[in-house]
Amino acid sequence: REHMPAVGMTDTGNLFGALEFSTICATKGVQPIVGCQIALANSDTAKNSGHGAPDQLVLLVQDENGYSNILKLVSSAFLDSENGQVPQIDIQMLAQKNSGLIALTGGVMGPVGRRLANGQAEAAESCLLELHEVFQDRLYVELMRHQLPVEDEIEPALLALADRHKLPLVATNEAFFSDQSMFDAHDALLCIAEGVTVGQTDRRRVTPGHYFKSAAEMRAIFEDIPEAITNTL
Repeated sequence: REHMPAVGMTDTGNLFGALEFSTICATKGVQPIVGCQIALANSDTAKNSGHGAPDQLVLLVQDENGYSNILKLVSSAFLDSENGQVPQIDIQMLAQKNSGLIALTGGVMGPVGRRLANGQAEAAESCLLELHEVFQDRLYVELMRHQLPVEDEIEPALLALADRHKLPLVATNEAFFSDQSMFDAHDALLCIAEGVTVGQTDRRRVTPGHYFKSAAEMRAIFEDIPEAITNTL
């Protein structure tokens, strides 16, 4: 419908939808970009220690070797994490199995954005440099604009870090539903999944802006940062 030449999909913590997604894309003449939003044991927390949630890092498959490596990383997350823990990998595993993979810094829940949101600028820069050492020219600083205040708060720092370390920007859209009319239904499903009520304030929320946007909409949203859109499209 939007005449996009390629579309990327990243399941959270797994690749369960990759085959169906790729098959449907092939029938429509669209290039599938397979990936995963994988949990990365953060530098403040030892893997499997049970303290603190892991960071979220986006990995995209670049070639056949990358597909093989992302399978190994996801498998390691499930097989090597203790029972009851969020399946996750550590930076050492990522350093061993990153060939053929592109990394995006992960938005507000990524290792960089999360620390910026917590006021930990030095820790955020340290995480960025650690990822840069692993991925070299395959690391992109990810920008998101879904009308979340925290996204606006950390964006200037993300731009400054990208400029300081000569890293490319990429504008992304974390889509949870196809159009804005589905927001309320998705919000209700989130509540059911987490055992909470819609009226609770201390629960996970997304925004009406988390819908599947067209290329034209993304260009309009990021018209002030054309570099990020060029790298995306």
